[in-house]
Amino acid sequence: MDFGPSDEPVALKILVAGGFGVGKTTLVGAVSEIRPLRTEEVLSDLGIGVDDTDGVERKTTTTVAMDFGRITIREGLVVYLFGTPGQERFWFMWDELSHGALGAVVLADTRRLTDCFPSIDYFEERGTPFIVAVNCFDNSPVYQPEDVRVALDLDPDVPVLNCDVRRRGSAKSVLITLVEHALKKLMASQY
Repeated sequence: MDFGPSDEPVALKILVAGGFGVGKTTLVGAVSEIRPLRTEEVLSDLGIGVDDTDGVERKTTTTVAMDFGRITIREGLVVYLFGTPGQERFWFMWDELSHGALGAVVLADTRRLTDCFPSIDYFEERGTPFIVAVNCFDNSPVYQPEDVRVALDLDPDVPVLNCDVRRRGSAKSVLITLVEHALKKLMASQY
């Protein structure tokens, strides 16, 4: 795939997925050149017993449809970011959001590592290239990427890295890792 200068504009679509409260909205906001579109709503009493807030008790809002951001790499090359909702009751949105995506970032939180399994399963079943980015929250255990790979039973070619999605540079590194991984898989499938 050639991303060199051309007359035709190129748009890349990247998904940011993971469990509830893992930092998807924060990642999109950290790198977007535009004010991100957010569909956040205040958590209500209706979610009690439905939404698992263990480990993220201080979280007061949730994404109900998607987050959207944009990054212009250069004239004619734009990356569109779509943050998926993390709660199971909103997963029906994933099929629409994933259509045409280059790949996905699966954010993980070591305090709630099992919350990223549905995202991993979703992308594995569809053959969508993905990476796992462990968002290192303050006061949460930090593990080596290889230990996380083993805990999540990931294939050896799936990149795993630690990050802090509040920091623009760290969030950019996550996206660069995903694009490199997706392009490598695309090139391998062509031969």
